Amino acid sequence: MARIYAEAYGCSMNMADCEIALGLLREAGHIIVDSPEEAEGLIIFTCIVKTPTERRMLRRIKGLGELGRPLIVAGCMAKAEGELVEEMAPRASLLGPDDLLNVVEVVEAALKGERRVLVDGEMRKSCLPRVRRNPVIHIAPIASGCLGDCSYCIVKRARGWLRSYPAEEILEDARRALGEGCRELWVTGEDTAAYRWRGLRLPGLLERLSKLEGRFYIRVGMMTPNQALEILDELIEAYRSPRVFKFLHLPVQSGSDEVLRRMRRRYTVEEFRYVVSKFREIHPDLTLSTDIICGFPGETEEDFQETLRLLEEVRPDVLNISRFWPRPGTEAAEMEGQLHGRETKRRSRILTALWRRLSLESGARWIGWRGEALVDEYGRRGTLVARNYAYRPIVLKAPARLGDFLELQVAEARVGYLVGEAL
Repeated sequence: MARIYAEAYGCSMNMADCEIALGLLREAGHIIVDSPEEAEGLIIFTCIVKTPTERRMLRRIKGLGELGRPLIVAGCMAKAEGELVEEMAPRASLLGPDDLLNVVEVVEAALKGERRVLVDGEMRKSCLPRVRRNPVIHIAPIASGCLGDCSYCIVKRARGWLRSYPAEEILEDARRALGEGCRELWVTGEDTAAYRWRGLRLPGLLERLSKLEGRFYIRVGMMTPNQALEILDELIEAYRSPRVFKFLHLPVQSGSDEVLRRMRRRYTVEEFRYVVSKFREIHPDLTLSTDIICGFPGETEEDFQETLRLLEEVRPDVLNISRFWPRPGTEAAEMEGQLHGRETKRRSRILTALWRRLSLESGARWIGWRGEALVDEYGRRGTLVARNYAYRPIVLKAPARLGDFLELQVAEARVGYLVGEAL
């Protein structure tokens, strides 16, 4: 029995992996602690989606290694860039995203001074023990990997091709989580719309999840426009359930079809527009989240202006902006037309200014709104954040507890969030 500390970075899949690993370790008798200084063993769940993130991971790996405790590097870097890890921390063990069932073995070997490298496994991630970061949110992986082959993506080397999990296991996993006090289910995957299990697609899975007993909301994770198009009518219908947040994370990445072609994104700008418009016909209060990569190789000024025009047109409520960074081993890293960092930064600043304006204009529509919201996370400076049916974040002025369902009124709109008062 040993004291174990873990930290995780990146996507919700990585957060779920960390929760599962800690759950397995606690079940084996180990003690989970809150700081690396009090731990006998350390685990870091890494993210490598961007170059700045990779650099941050390497600095953190070095810092944890300098503490002199056994270190396990898990997550995407362990599988996709194990050589980099070995350069930074040659004594660290490596644990891949689909090798979590071996976490107890790897940790206990590391505590004895033995190094393990397990990065080629395959597993399902339902119905496993958890140590949740947030006791009211259950991150529910429904699949691993994707069906895409984007020219810039390094995550594919870590997560691989699509492997959907059995629907009955996902349902049982959610049922257990609700019984343990969770009030929010995050349906998660690299591309949730790609889910398929024995003829069941995402809409059917959402309908079955919506019928579980209890009081809860479902947040559907990121989906690509091309996969969403295949199931669009059924998906929009599944969103009619009052238990499904009216929240759509649909990354477009660029407003230029030529850039999308070089990215190998498998859809057009018009198809993205179509999905958004069809959703908004039925769900007009939808919160739309999208992603943009600015400065992709060969992106002209006109391509960039097309992106700005698209954003002005569809007016997303959430905008995730990334400057292009060449990732090792990807086709995009070798493409002609690489833009200088000064130019990608300039474009990123323009996008950020646009989003700040759009966010305030979007939020203003909610001022005066009254209704139910679920208190689901801690904010900054001791505040609490609630989410309404459209997954709008509402910072609370009044005291509340995680997991409470409150009647609120929105008092003001700020960049990225609303401010509300309990009624």
